[in-house]
Amino acid sequence: MIVRFILSACAVMMALHPLTAQDRPAQSIAAPEWPFAQSDIPVDPLYRFGRLANGMRYVIAPNQRPEGTALVRFWVGSGSLEEREYQRGLAHFLEHMAFNGSNNIPEGEMIKLLEREGLKFGADTNASTGFERTLYMLDLPRNDLGLLNTALMLMRETASELTITHEAVDRERGILLSERRDRNGYAWQDFLDQIAFATPDALYRDRMPIGRLEVLENGTAQDIRDYYEREYVPANAALVVIGDFDPDLVEEAIRARFSDWEPAPYPDDPEPGPVDFDRSGLTDIYTDPALSERVTIFRLKPFDDTTDTAAQRRQDLLAKIGYDIVNRRLAALARNADAPFRRAGLGTSDLFETGHTTSLIIDSADGEWQRGMIAATTVLRQALEFGFTEAEVAEQLSRRRAAQKNAVSGSETRSHNQLLSDILALLDDDRIPSTPLSSLERFEAFAPYITPAAVLAALQQDMAELTDPLIRFTGREAPAGGEAALRNTWNDVARAEIEPPVEKETAEFAYHDFGPAGKIIADKRDVRFGFREIQFENGVMLTLKTTDLEEDRVRFRLSLDGGSLLETKDDPLKTAMLASLPIGGLGQHSQDELASILAGRTVDFSISAATDAFVMGGTTTPGDLELQLQLLAAAITDPGYRPEGDERFAKAVANFFANLDATPGRALANAEGAILSDRDPRFSLQPREAYDALSFAKLRGDIADRLANGAIELALVGDFDEAEAIDFVARTLGALPKREADFRPQAEARQRSFTADRSTRIITHSGEPDQALVRYIWPTRDDSELNEDAELRLLDAVVQIRVQEELRERLGQAYSPYVTNSTSSEYPGYGTFAVSASVDLADIEAASEAIDAVVLRLSEEPLDEDLVERARRPILESFANRLKSLASWMAVADRAQSEAERLERFDAWPGAITAIDSKRLQLAAKRWLRDQKPVRIIVVPEDSR
Repeated sequence: MIVRFILSACAVMMALHPLTAQDRPAQSIAAPEWPFAQSDIPVDPLYRFGRLANGMRYVIAPNQRPEGTALVRFWVGSGSLEEREYQRGLAHFLEHMAFNGSNNIPEGEMIKLLEREGLKFGADTNASTGFERTLYMLDLPRNDLGLLNTALMLMRETASELTITHEAVDRERGILLSERRDRNGYAWQDFLDQIAFATPDALYRDRMPIGRLEVLENGTAQDIRDYYEREYVPANAALVVIGDFDPDLVEEAIRARFSDWEPAPYPDDPEPGPVDFDRSGLTDIYTDPALSERVTIFRLKPFDDTTDTAAQRRQDLLAKIGYDIVNRRLAALARNADAPFRRAGLGTSDLFETGHTTSLIIDSADGEWQRGMIAATTVLRQALEFGFTEAEVAEQLSRRRAAQKNAVSGSETRSHNQLLSDILALLDDDRIPSTPLSSLERFEAFAPYITPAAVLAALQQDMAELTDPLIRFTGREAPAGGEAALRNTWNDVARAEIEPPVEKETAEFAYHDFGPAGKIIADKRDVRFGFREIQFENGVMLTLKTTDLEEDRVRFRLSLDGGSLLETKDDPLKTAMLASLPIGGLGQHSQDELASILAGRTVDFSISAATDAFVMGGTTTPGDLELQLQLLAAAITDPGYRPEGDERFAKAVANFFANLDATPGRALANAEGAILSDRDPRFSLQPREAYDALSFAKLRGDIADRLANGAIELALVGDFDEAEAIDFVARTLGALPKREADFRPQAEARQRSFTADRSTRIITHSGEPDQALVRYIWPTRDDSELNEDAELRLLDAVVQIRVQEELRERLGQAYSPYVTNSTSSEYPGYGTFAVSASVDLADIEAASEAIDAVVLRLSEEPLDEDLVERARRPILESFANRLKSLASWMAVADRAQSEAERLERFDAWPGAITAIDSKRLQLAAKRWLRDQKPVRIIVVPEDSR
């Protein structure tokens, strides 16, 4: 678990660059080979693997999901671990320098080049630096060979042609320092303390990808170039292209671009450790006002360097089932009334290729650590001493079998990202990408041998033995009794007599009969989108869209009249508990019982409050569609409202208010609604006592009428039989008692104003003393007028480019300034346009002046046509790639009947964006930004006022 946290906490995101080449012979280079020869796992034949004479590897996968698009990735097998002491942070610095000039791309032109091709910075062009690899990423919106060659050219430039001038390095420093400042905070400091306690002498402790402050401030261009020339060599790199291309043409293009990259010796692999595997019996307490209570009990053991083989996967499967059963038991405890902890989990993770860490992690409500520690440790001891039951193993096998079968049924329509994930697992961890069918066949062949005894033995073998473990406490306050209390609690529960767990029987799902099947009173087709629109006699609306974009997958989204519009100024928290409703289960089944009953079935029970509707959505399969619809109907007619939901909500509220202002972003998010609405309670954070007073009893009274009578509209999108789906809906939602046929207009509740007080507001946060945030918000309009909506959308993109160029690239004050435009479809006349930047406390006024200057320049100076096109092209490419996934189809099908007017303007969007010229956009900037005074919100540390 430690490494899992390491890898997520240290992902550092940015962007990319590359050149051209021709085939030539190269000297032999010692480098990693593809690991296939050492494994009996059959490789998925979809992938084409290759290696150039210079040592660079490549992978090509032809794929059409999404059709007409592609992913290009340039992988370098080095990250921050490979840095020398004087280079700490320069692997990440080098990644940034891919933006800043190469032998064939002038400084500052790479992003512009990609924008002209329709790639948006951040969304389509990005990069990341980790401990052991650097990854450059391009998402291509089109599959034309010209764009592919541009992408390969840019990756080739990154490989060896970056210029890394002194001037460019000095200009980039501010961005790196801004990123480092933004990432610092209570979670980061907690992480650093965690690894210092676990592995105090390990190299990786001193090789955080974000780097050391002195190095970022003083590192030279030559220091970066030393790392670049040592680590960026063909034998240490791989090029991945996945998408809608002829693989022969892709391979030819790769060879043409990369074969002239000069071979060089393969760089040394550093040792991430050393790790002291005898380290035990120590206790650490780390406190911060923003940290919720957690106890981590763990030990480390030496790394078991195994090859990815069928035998090893069988052993891994047994151990994973063991972990999952223990975690299932822990989850059951957390779901009970008067639960001893909020959540808990057991796992073993790799610590690079140096060790393994087994951790039992317990998250408890403040002050309840001891109770949680005793309960979770008892669950673990019961598992290790008494083993598992046949029913528990069967439940886990059912889950895995369903997942494997779903993977097989959808294997022909895997997305680019699914295929990429398998390739990155190969490059990073030598895990062989096999076909879903071969995985299922191996599973079924082994399943008869998966017994409780085998699972227990595998778990015991995989775990580091938690004898005299390391114990780490984090929280807002140190535990009463300190380290001795933590250690004594462990010792007491480790020695205590324990009873075997009580075996529970699994009930049958109780919801099958909802009455006579509903009758259809309207049935029509929308030719433009291929929708079939049905209305049942009871008022339920059903929109169907069949497509094979994702084989054997069905997306569903149910909207039920209600939503946050039910809230009033006198009662602004009516729907605050709605998302907790599934915690109460159903009338006939608790949430934990449902977890067992529905094991192995692809169904979902969740609910949230949109503005004018309660929404339940997710993904299922044709085989589970009937059960999913039964679950939806049961959730509407018989929610459980059990007391455990009240308890878990109360604990979540306590934790939320305890770190309300722990970062500038959190402080802003919790204060902005009240500022913009003149403290309208519907849009303002309420006092904690108001949330503490909420209960399921109150929620039931507030939403019961809507659940019983509110209009229902269901959209189904995916691979299913229309007639069968209609029959399933008729016997579930269509069989419910008659409901309102239309969503209520609720005109009075849709009134929302933007404050007339445009003075600067200053709010405070309790985070790092150098962190501040500047945010400008202008009022705009709703989305009812297409042309003005389009103007604001394009203006958003133009301002984003300008703010980024000014605050990030020129001034180096903000790592990731961002612009948001929101035109409301729910509140007539309401909309906002905002510019935000996280900055150093000392740079607040300079950043504000820069934002003012951007707005003034856009509204007074003629707009550069190239700037407008660089903003427009990614928008148009996103329109061109609409309707290439189930998610995008659902966005159109959802509310297609009750909000049919949305469909009328769907095809008009590209034309509306294309018709906006630079003069019109300048007038829009003048109208919406310059001629209106914004609300400026400044977030500063609480001690700085």
